[in-house]
Amino acid sequence: MIALARFQISGYLRSLRVLHPLIVIALVVALILLQGPSGPEAGDLAVGTLGDVAAFMFPIWAWTARALLDTQPDEQRALTATAARRPSTPTWAGLLAAYAVNLCLGLLALAVPLFQAILAESPGKAILTGLALSALVAASGTLLGAWTSRAVLTDPGVSLLALLGGAAALILLGLGRLSWLSIPMIEWLRTAHDGSEAFVSGFPALALHLLLWTAAAGIAYAALPRLRH
Repeated sequence: MIALARFQISGYLRSLRVLHPLIVIALVVALILLQGPSGPEAGDLAVGTLGDVAAFMFPIWAWTARALLDTQPDEQRALTATAARRPSTPTWAGLLAAYAVNLCLGLLALAVPLFQAILAESPGKAILTGLALSALVAASGTLLGAWTSRAVLTDPGVSLLALLGGAAALILLGLGRLSWLSIPMIEWLRTAHDGSEAFVSGFPALALHLLLWTAAAGIAYAALPRLRH
């Protein structure tokens, strides 16, 4: 599985598709995140920025996962599936590759906010909570991107619309009674901006919600190829 994941990451990097999210992240960092928080509440504001970055990166992580999983041609994917010892190995390898790339992109996006949080003397627990939140949201974004990849939706136009519509639907669901079906973006943004202590104390519930959503989406996605074949 590790070898397959490395192979897919290598193909994604050689295709230069990685430049697309890198350019977007660089623009956001230069235009928005470089303007660090100031004032007596700079520490709490810096922690709030960590939650903002996770929300901003969610659609980018989904977009990146979709692009990475679509880099491999259909013929090559079929050969890989045939050569693998287990039918599920290529599926999990693709998810692992996409998640690894997303984690790297997340570290790039968080570099400046983390430095600002340290300079503002934000609590260490709150900073670690922000990092953990991004790692969990990256997994959710990876699954959303996988569900809109060519393995599920063969038409590129439909796939792109599904990606945009899916991200928007998850945000809208989080505003109503069906918020348990969505990722808790509204909750983590509110908690992150309520202060460091509220962010740390509210994180376990947020983490459980994200883990359950990601696990359900991942299990369903892993089962889909076997059903189709």
